[in-house]
Amino acid sequence: MNNNNTLLLLFCILSSSAVVYSDGNAKIFDITHKITSQLPTFNSQKGLGHFIWLVSSIKNGSMANESEFKLGTHTGTHVDAPSHFFQKYYEEGFDVSTLSLQTLTGPVLVVDVPRNKNITAEVMKSLNIPRGVHRVLFKTLNTDRRLMHRREFASDFTGFKKDGAQWLVDNTDIKLVGIDYLSICAYVDAAPTHHILLKSREIVIVEGLNLDGIKPGKYTVHCLPLRMVGADGCSTRCILTA
Repeated sequence: MNNNNTLLLLFCILSSSAVVYSDGNAKIFDITHKITSQLPTFNSQKGLGHFIWLVSSIKNGSMANESEFKLGTHTGTHVDAPSHFFQKYYEEGFDVSTLSLQTLTGPVLVVDVPRNKNITAEVMKSLNIPRGVHRVLFKTLNTDRRLMHRREFASDFTGFKKDGAQWLVDNTDIKLVGIDYLSICAYVDAAPTHHILLKSREIVIVEGLNLDGIKPGKYTVHCLPLRMVGADGCSTRCILTA
């Protein structure tokens, strides 16, 4: 640690909002949901459930505590690889280890989506996202409804419709698209909308973001999934800096 950072003091604002760390000059917003047994999972009313257990325990005489865990590749805050919805890409190895770090890190725009609306072509037009913006996080009614804080899966979540995804591909320079629930796409449009976004292998999808308390505006995003060969998705730690 250099001299400029020696006296760095970090404080956490622990509330329903994304956790904020600050040194008085810059802020770090942790927009990753904690992985807990109560975390919602796709199409389940029971939530994640028990996912981690000790295989070695100091209490039971082992030298150290060591755990194992079992998670789906699309648990909590996570990324989608092209192989998620394309068998050809799965067989060709386009997994999370192939996702571009340049796409996963850099300037990002957080936008407020009009409430009570899925993200259609009309909504995309109304957001007026300029050319040259490569990363956008969409804050929707999902955040207001606190869906990621509920164990039961909600199929009526807000997401992209097919025409909205096609408009994004045809009329913007967006290469990273993020949203505040378990799927980027509206429930009824899940497969075709994922196909539109992932077909080029140039767009990275980030789902399950914690945008509680995050104001619309410009930030820098850092989103780093594990370098896991063969995985069609992976839980990831995402932060914003401002």
